[in-house]
Amino acid sequence: MTTTSTPFARLRQTDCRVEDLREILESQPTATPPHADHVEQQVPIYTAAHLHEVIATQAGAAEVEAELAEVLAEGPGILVITGAVEPAMVDRVSSALEEIIAEEKAAGGEVGDHFAKGGVNDRIWNALEKLAVAHPEDFVDYYANDLLALAARAWLGPGYQVTSQVNVVNPGGVGQTVHRDYHLGFTSPEVTERYPRHVHDLSPVLTLQGAIAHCDMPVETGPTLYLPHSQKYSHGYLAYWLEEFQEYFRQHHVQLPLAKGDAVFFNPALFHAAGSNTTSDVRRMANLLQISSAFGRAMEATDRHRIVTAIYPALLSRTAAGVDVEHAVAASAEGYAFPTNLDLDQPVDGMSPPTQADIVRQSLTRGAPPDELAGRLAGYAAARRTS
Repeated sequence: MTTTSTPFARLRQTDCRVEDLREILESQPTATPPHADHVEQQVPIYTAAHLHEVIATQAGAAEVEAELAEVLAEGPGILVITGAVEPAMVDRVSSALEEIIAEEKAAGGEVGDHFAKGGVNDRIWNALEKLAVAHPEDFVDYYANDLLALAARAWLGPGYQVTSQVNVVNPGGVGQTVHRDYHLGFTSPEVTERYPRHVHDLSPVLTLQGAIAHCDMPVETGPTLYLPHSQKYSHGYLAYWLEEFQEYFRQHHVQLPLAKGDAVFFNPALFHAAGSNTTSDVRRMANLLQISSAFGRAMEATDRHRIVTAIYPALLSRTAAGVDVEHAVAASAEGYAFPTNLDLDQPVDGMSPPTQADIVRQSLTRGAPPDELAGRLAGYAAARRTS
């Protein structure tokens, strides 16, 4: 294995060796995690029905969260939950997203992409906010999903921030080059080398990558390619740029078909790439979830105030009907109290002041009307200004 003079020496691209990656990948166990249904191409496959049964108790949920975190960190770095979202719910949201795509196409303008040629496929940036504003009821019902929240809590804990980008790979659409994801995955090798070794270890725990299949995805449609256990390679943020690593990925990746409503979650340091759609008639749609730690920075700027204001009437009506909307609140509102202006927003009753999500929860509990919530949110925003 590559050695350095000190455990804190900077990582260098010149130290990247395919042999080191191969040694890691060839020495991994293949046991099935306790709550997984089975393992396919090294990837644990969980069923929604079993997870719902186990997480019905607090102890069961904690047990599953620990297992999922272990899979993402010390296991293959990827897992699938079959049937995570009901197909009818997926269809409702897909229709809403297609409307947004059509509107943005009509408005014109070039659409870029990451690790793929821009303009070939259809993509909605900041799909979270756009869906909330245009179709608030669909947003609430979709993000109230307890299994999406389960995966987010397992890797990130509470206060996480959901962002979403919808990607539609059209027939003939060419896949991506192998890469790692945000944060360090989106910096050049020259910049990446400037970050200390421990930051390379920290970066993956700040983000959870996920995708919800919005159509059936047989292999020929190009579902994402993965290299299980590759998140464990210490030099990975520098290595994936190199041709020898890209060739190794092409030769050794796995590719799992998905059904509509299946969800896949993976460690952002896992080597992966969207596949090519070789069909002539399937538009492969996925909702790509980038879920950020409360302690990290999301890639996309998202107006949480606008989202909460848009969906609050739907949250009220669902709550009145006895629907648990807690996970929809977590996906939409700011769940962490900082940064704030501590002159104006002092933590009088504890270590931190109320979060935006706390304000929404309190308003829902009292059945407060939208205009009352608007006043409280305005006060929340004002307390975070410095002038």
